[in-house]
Amino acid sequence: DGIGTVVLADTVGFVRNLQHDLVESFKATLEETLEATLLLHVIDSSSHDMLDQIEAVEGVLKEIGADAPVLRVYNKIDLSGEEAKIIYSEPHVPDRVYVSAHSGLGLDLLRQAVQECLMGQLQHFSLVLKPAYGKLRTQLYALNVIQSEHY
Repeated sequence: DGIGTVVLADTVGFVRNLQHDLVESFKATLEETLEATLLLHVIDSSSHDMLDQIEAVEGVLKEIGADAPVLRVYNKIDLSGEEAKIIYSEPHVPDRVYVSAHSGLGLDLLRQAVQECLMGQLQHFSLVLKPAYGKLRTQLYALNVIQSEHY
């Protein structure tokens, strides 16, 4: 709510020790991240080599020049024993979220964290519409982006 339409795109996972030509193919599929407003880095929190996997992903993102903010999503807390929570790098700026996609635990916190990340990138402005633009007004209300209205 309050953000408007959000497009989610899923990219490939990472597999280590790939042949060079396959690595280049994976990089090509990641190029859409260059247009992203926010990246969700989903991490297997139950993996024994989680830190190596994080480093590999961040290395590739840096290599392709992706500079969008990253929200780390630690998944599988049902296996790792973590609790559902949001960790903030500063007030109202989520850094990481702990969830379980399997059980649904923490998914409400993930939605909240994504909203907080995107709200910080929104611009506020006044718009004057002529009566003939009633359809646009309706669309803006459908997106839930109107804060106030005056006639």
